[in-house]
Amino acid sequence: MSDLVLETRGLKRNFGAFVATNDVSLKVERGARHALIGPNGAGKTTLINLLTGVIPPSEGQVFLEGDDITSLASFKRVKRGLTRTFQINQLFNGFTPLETVTLAIAERNGIGHNLWSSIAGYGQIVEEAAELLARFGLASIMGERTVILPYGKQRLLEIALAFASKPRVLLLDEPAAGVPEDERHEVLSIVSDLPKDVTVLLIEHDMDLVFSFASRISVLVAGAVFAEGSVSEISADARVKAVYLGENA
Repeated sequence: MSDLVLETRGLKRNFGAFVATNDVSLKVERGARHALIGPNGAGKTTLINLLTGVIPPSEGQVFLEGDDITSLASFKRVKRGLTRTFQINQLFNGFTPLETVTLAIAERNGIGHNLWSSIAGYGQIVEEAAELLARFGLASIMGERTVILPYGKQRLLEIALAFASKPRVLLLDEPAAGVPEDERHEVLSIVSDLPKDVTVLLIEHDMDLVFSFASRISVLVAGAVFAEGSVSEISADARVKAVYLGENA
């Protein structure tokens, strides 16, 4: 089996005359903790949208485990193991974490429509949901309404929800955005400790988090791959410092 799990070749997306992504060729290895960084407007979220099928490319291809998925619908990519989170959470505020994750697992198993009235009769699914919540540090608040949870816990719940689909590739779009400083490292630490057969591609602006999390970093500037390498290579790259990291690098 190839070590390459996700790949783009010459990926380009135009919005009228504006080029959001320009000839992006990216390779993500199986089990990697790969970070995608760049200044605002660099095309990072557009690239994630292209990877997940939210928008089609103007040119280029996307491959998942060697298969061309460029024309595959978003929900079919999820079924193939490519799952994402968003900058703004997509949670049901009136649900508890246990209800939320139980429903996600039921949907994965094709029986979600049966759970709306009661989850009492689905003990095995509820047990799996509880174990998953424990993995994400949410066991103690699994019965609380999501709307009252601290924001850091909401972000962890959203990642747990994505993980419930059993992804092989997990795309995280700024998972620590808006999370208080004392909770940010908890979020990335839990993600970093996920099983190594789950590949993680992370967009994040906090460079301390990126450098503590990533095994490889790709830098986007003006929609194109500007630099790529290990943490030590990127942190020492004078060009990257000049266009992005600045004096705090």
